[in-house]
Amino acid sequence: MDGGTVRRTVLAAGAVALVPGCGGNGDGSGDGSGNSGRRPPQPSGPPAGSPAVKTAPPSAGSPAQSPAPLARTSDIPVGGGKIFADRKVVVTQPTEGEFMAFSAICTHVGCTVANVEEGTIDCPCHGARFSVMNAGVVAGPAPRPLPAREITVSGDRIFLA
Repeated sequence: MDGGTVRRTVLAAGAVALVPGCGGNGDGSGDGSGNSGRRPPQPSGPPAGSPAVKTAPPSAGSPAQSPAPLARTSDIPVGGGKIFADRKVVVTQPTEGEFMAFSAICTHVGCTVANVEEGTIDCPCHGARFSVMNAGVVAGPAPRPLPAREITVSGDRIFLA
């Protein structure tokens, strides 16, 4: 292409976190989710400064796996993200120009996450919240981070790899 193609591979967060007492009363009903008075996100994934994105050398052409872009980089807010429920993926932009992608399927019982706000990716079923930085569990009952998905950023377009 124009040499401006950058391939970014998102590494899955290896840590598993359990947040006791969050998101339910133990019977699976979701009562007592604790969503009132939200606390600042405290991701359970790799510590700050850990490599979360690997940059590969530029490649020629658009990714063959996805002829149409998933989104434009301007569609993804800095410090937030956007959910593509039909593709089961959420794309985040933790810092300006850094794009990451994760499965949009909650690791608790398999619901699709519903929104991205205040630095978290939120599941509507039982109140699980994941960090936009690394998809680490911020609030349970999810037992582990959202799995990473691979994306390619080419100019102002984002492709699902």
